[in-house]
Amino acid sequence: MSRSIVRQSKFRHVFGQTVKAEQGYDDIRVSKVTWDSSFCAVNPKFLAVIVESSGGGAFLVLPLSKSGRVDKNYPLVIGHSGPVLDIDWCPHDDNILASCSEDCTAMVWQIPDRSLTSPISDPIVILEGHSKRVGIVTWHPTARNILLTAGSDNLIIIWNVGTGEPLITMEDHPDLIYSISWNRNGSLFCTTCKDRRLRVCDPRKREVVAERLAPHEGIRPMRAIFTRDGNIFTTGFTRMSQRELGLWDPTNFEEPIALLELDTSNGVLLPYYDADANMVYLCGKGDSSIRYFEITDEPPYVHYLSTFSSKEPQRGMGFMPKRGVDVSKCEIARLFKLLDKKCEPITMTVPRKSDLFQDDLYPDTAGPEPAMEAEEWLNGRDEDPILVSMRGGYVAPKNRELKVAKKNMLDSRPTTRRSMSALETNSLPEIISNIIFMNKLNIELNTKVTIKKKNDSYICKCSFLLILSFN
Repeated sequence: MSRSIVRQSKFRHVFGQTVKAEQGYDDIRVSKVTWDSSFCAVNPKFLAVIVESSGGGAFLVLPLSKSGRVDKNYPLVIGHSGPVLDIDWCPHDDNILASCSEDCTAMVWQIPDRSLTSPISDPIVILEGHSKRVGIVTWHPTARNILLTAGSDNLIIIWNVGTGEPLITMEDHPDLIYSISWNRNGSLFCTTCKDRRLRVCDPRKREVVAERLAPHEGIRPMRAIFTRDGNIFTTGFTRMSQRELGLWDPTNFEEPIALLELDTSNGVLLPYYDADANMVYLCGKGDSSIRYFEITDEPPYVHYLSTFSSKEPQRGMGFMPKRGVDVSKCEIARLFKLLDKKCEPITMTVPRKSDLFQDDLYPDTAGPEPAMEAEEWLNGRDEDPILVSMRGGYVAPKNRELKVAKKNMLDSRPTTRRSMSALETNSLPEIISNIIFMNKLNIELNTKVTIKKKNDSYICKCSFLLILSFN
């Protein structure tokens, strides 16, 4: 009597669930630009979504806690003169965001912790080096201030945003670049291109160290990402336009480790990788489902786990870094699904009966501290990410201002001097508390304070100088 053997895995029963309606984000005008980007980026503090905008490109940045209906007049980030094509949060500072656009530029922004009260139009730095639209922007995983951009001019430029200067330019691609992914320590990156080649590049040597022609035989766009073991996971199409996935060893591109056909559909499969669990989530544009797989050392190497399905097709997707998940609910991933006019968070959970911290589900994960400086990486140093423990839940660090400039021209901002001559309020105790607060800030009141009552309100008149300094 034969008996089937079920593969043992702690992720076999992972299930997805959409959060309650009031925990979603409604009335978001998601961009309709025809570009195979995710249109969404998320970190433990913020949700950023590329939106429709007249007169240029814009994106919306919301604190994660600001769920519900979004005011149609909510301030946007509006610095680009053309549609925004891609956005990416800095892995080393949750308040720093990079964007790129059809206006041939990339920009780096500092987002305040509070909700925006007015539009942001002044980036920290503008990166100008491409002659055509810039479609890809991605941060180095371990080095501070290293940013990679790729444009329709087939150029890859690596920048030091601390100085605003290009460090490396690569011209090895003869056609449009579809995707770029760094490996775990940032020593290499892999690319997919319209010429149907998968390439592995060493940016500091400025050369292609390995390449494979047509890892997927179809002519539709491909995607590729590095796994934690150094292999490359790809998605593409067969000659008969069936979608398929593959796993490749970059040291031996002759035969794939695994190649699996999925279904017939037009949507490009966007892979999102969880390095801690060694799982891949596949989200197709126009699909209403999310498939997830586990990568192991055992045949068939890429194991199908399950599918999360919903009613409405997705326009884009955001993937939360592991340090932003809820460990108390055994949540191992959180995706943010973009629909036509809203964003729905989807939680991926491993069912466990115990309320204790699950060590096997949460190994130490990549933290926000960079492992090295930009100059060290450029000089040949490689470092894995600095890991942090997930026990007790991750606590985000305080906002750290990024100082950027041509040789530190923005290291110090000018002092803002603001003169105030009168404070008006309906509460006498409020006037007194304001004066006490100003004294705590070492504000000198140079004249006598006079308080008069006029039309059921108190007017406090004084002459003093308020000096605000930004360090």
